[in-house]
Amino acid sequence: MRPAILDPLFASVTVLPGIGSQLAKLFERLAGPLVVDLLWHLPSGIVDRRSSPPIKELQPDQIVTIAVRVEAHQPGRGPRPYRVICADATGRLTLTYFNVKGDYLARLLPVGAERVVSGRVEFYNGAPQIAHPDLVLRPDELDRLKPIEPVYPLTAGLVPRLVQRAVATALDRAPDLPEWIDPHLGERRIWPAWAEAVRRVHSPTSEADLSPTEPARERLAYDEVFASQLAVALVRALRRREQGRAIVGSGALTGRVEKGLGFALTGAQRMAIAEIAADMAQPRRMMRLLQGDVGSGKTVVALLAMLAAVENGGQAALMAPTEILARQHHATLQRHAAAAHVEIGLLTGREKGRARASMLASLASGLTPVVVGTHALLQPDVEFRDLALVVIDEQHRFGVEQRLALSAKGRDADTLLMSATPIPRTLMMTAYGDLDVSRLTEKPPGRRPVDTRTVALERLDDVVAAVGRALGQKAKVYWICPMVEESESADLAAAEERHRALAPLAPGRVGLVHGRMRAHDKDNAMAGFAGGEIDLLVATTVIEVGVDVPDATVMVIEHAERFGLAQLHQLRGRIGRGDKRSTCLLLYQSPLGAVAKRRLEILRETEDGFRIAEEDLRLRGAGEVLGTRQSGLPSLRLADLAAHEELIAIAHDDARLVLERDPQLESERGHALRVLLYLFRRDEAVQYLRAG
Repeated sequence: MRPAILDPLFASVTVLPGIGSQLAKLFERLAGPLVVDLLWHLPSGIVDRRSSPPIKELQPDQIVTIAVRVEAHQPGRGPRPYRVICADATGRLTLTYFNVKGDYLARLLPVGAERVVSGRVEFYNGAPQIAHPDLVLRPDELDRLKPIEPVYPLTAGLVPRLVQRAVATALDRAPDLPEWIDPHLGERRIWPAWAEAVRRVHSPTSEADLSPTEPARERLAYDEVFASQLAVALVRALRRREQGRAIVGSGALTGRVEKGLGFALTGAQRMAIAEIAADMAQPRRMMRLLQGDVGSGKTVVALLAMLAAVENGGQAALMAPTEILARQHHATLQRHAAAAHVEIGLLTGREKGRARASMLASLASGLTPVVVGTHALLQPDVEFRDLALVVIDEQHRFGVEQRLALSAKGRDADTLLMSATPIPRTLMMTAYGDLDVSRLTEKPPGRRPVDTRTVALERLDDVVAAVGRALGQKAKVYWICPMVEESESADLAAAEERHRALAPLAPGRVGLVHGRMRAHDKDNAMAGFAGGEIDLLVATTVIEVGVDVPDATVMVIEHAERFGLAQLHQLRGRIGRGDKRSTCLLLYQSPLGAVAKRRLEILRETEDGFRIAEEDLRLRGAGEVLGTRQSGLPSLRLADLAAHEELIAIAHDDARLVLERDPQLESERGHALRVLLYLFRRDEAVQYLRAG
């Protein structure tokens, strides 16, 4: 049960005066449906109304608050505005209004009355005016005037004054909550108490108060991150209590496969294999994430882990998000596993009838020790004799339920998640704090660096000619089309147009892949490119992850400035996978902004995906880093992962320490921490306490 002290904050925004069901929909779109959502809707700027010059000294674009006398009304007709002429001892000021109905202005600004007017000054025909003043007050109403006002992000249909009023009434409902922050930390950082911090962030007195490092903002950011870290620490603690099975391989199969690889494992691969083996040997369930850049050798590490499970008498399954990726993994694993005479099965949506029935029988009997598949592995009729290890590739493309559904087909099965999207360390702790992580930071020997160049779009004809020459030398080429303002139909139009323009370079051998195609058609086009039928593949970003075409040596990315750094890196990773020299051309539209310029510079400087991910976070913020929306990362409203990096590490350590000392959160601070978990909607974490 949520603590009663939070009830005023978890009420619908309709409890606030003046917000009915229609306005509530707009507030829900802006911030969320509850009162607490308004507290987390922080000001993004301020309006300073303290400037009060005489009329003759007014400057354009200045926000002023001045006392005037109303001299005359000039009602507008048709498109002409309604004008109210005002004056002080030094000159005249016109107040301009459009679409005026009734006698509203006559009552607000009666001729001869004294008024205080506040708004932004414009000049029209050399004379000062204020269009639709923000405030018009009688001299006895000055207590309604805030010298400095917060400015909030808006949505269509909501005006600033309405949002300010709603937030102010939400603040009136904010209770004093018990303190959950470690007292030494609070003192050291000079953080106010929670209720005081909430009031302060909504009452900025200068631009400096909007900074993420301002103590009140920092405190609330820490609260949010701490709630998140505590929740993942509770999940982790529960996992550690779950019964697992100790899996220790004999080395008979893995030794043969390693000998037959034809190349030496990298130091990072050896380290990851040792970490995975140590986890599997424990009598509790493994939940480990293997993070490796494109081409860093994750598949080989996964195969050796799966063979360790087989040596121990169990079975292993690898699930990939697409059929083409599953087939590619199957081919690679079969090639490597041949040395150990281990059969690798395949199960996708394409296997039907007798072939499927045979595979199901083989899995159920244990005759097939390792299987690779897609979501088809999750079908109810897929049963294993003894599934001991589940490997999930590109894990962010599967929901938690799907990941659990596959491991549930085994008896206390271990899970190894794999991702080719390098995630910055801070995002890692925020999103995957409940997982153990292994990182592959080296590329296998023999891989040549990709020659990355930036080319202005004005030289498009030269680039097309160069691609034509490369095709003449039997090269395979990717041409990636630009992202057009997140619009799938515009993306598609751009790709189709480019496909038409490039088709003459290799008649009948230019393919097209885009997000609107059926999965089957997409797979066929990719298979044609991987085989021998297609030499030039025009594509939107759908080819970003996983597909391996070692013969592809040229990539052109059009409008590279529109892509995120990590995404450009993922795309570039599609080439340079063989031993031939590869080239990536980043076409950009001049002039480049500072951030886009830095992004392309970093890409030319390095192929290290982890460094690129960190830089991407710095340049664009967590909300934009590739994968954050798709990979179920928690959306943080108060914390800025780049600005609050230090706080994440502190919260990570504090959450673990708290649970070591008070695993059931029964102490006085423990009860305060339960309030924190509910405040940030981490209710499910409280259930884990009960599960213990």
